[in-house]
Amino acid sequence: MRPDLQTSLTRSHIEPAKLSTFQRIVLTTDGTLTEILEAYLFEQIKMVKLSEQLIRIEQELHHLELTSGSEVIERKILLQGKISRKNFIYAESILVPERLDERFKNELLKSKTPLGRLWLEHKMETFKEIVDSVEEAAGELGVYFNLEKEERMLSRTYRVFSNRKPIMMITEKFPESYFRKDF
Repeated sequence: MRPDLQTSLTRSHIEPAKLSTFQRIVLTTDGTLTEILEAYLFEQIKMVKLSEQLIRIEQELHHLELTSGSEVIERKILLQGKISRKNFIYAESILVPERLDERFKNELLKSKTPLGRLWLEHKMETFKEIVDSVEEAAGELGVYFNLEKEERMLSRTYRVFSNRKPIMMITEKFPESYFRKDF
């Protein structure tokens, strides 16, 4: 495992040896999660938008090199099985609209296409850097996964660069009980 990923997991008190192979893949890969889930689950995945809004941030966002008052798109979604209707991933994204290609930004706002698929469709060159991994209580997100508030979730946060500038930061969360079985 790359040293930076190992550091992120252990800093967050997540013991990689206690994770299934697929949980480690989800927490450490820089691939597009939708395709990875479809391959693992053998089910098509659809995106369900929970919210998406243009806002001005109230404090500096160091990871995106933004100052207070900058305009961002805040987006919350679920990745859900098309057949099972089961929610597999909850994701929050913060995107910097002024750093996005106009066509990409318009499709992002108007479609229900997951970000990873948009990157592929637009042949967008990206670099992803994982900045954190966390194990935490489900809290209010438990409702999307039929979990009690105190049940555990795992997450990763990464930032996405294009043209050497950070264009978005994404946090993806899933129940600790998911993806436990190795094949």
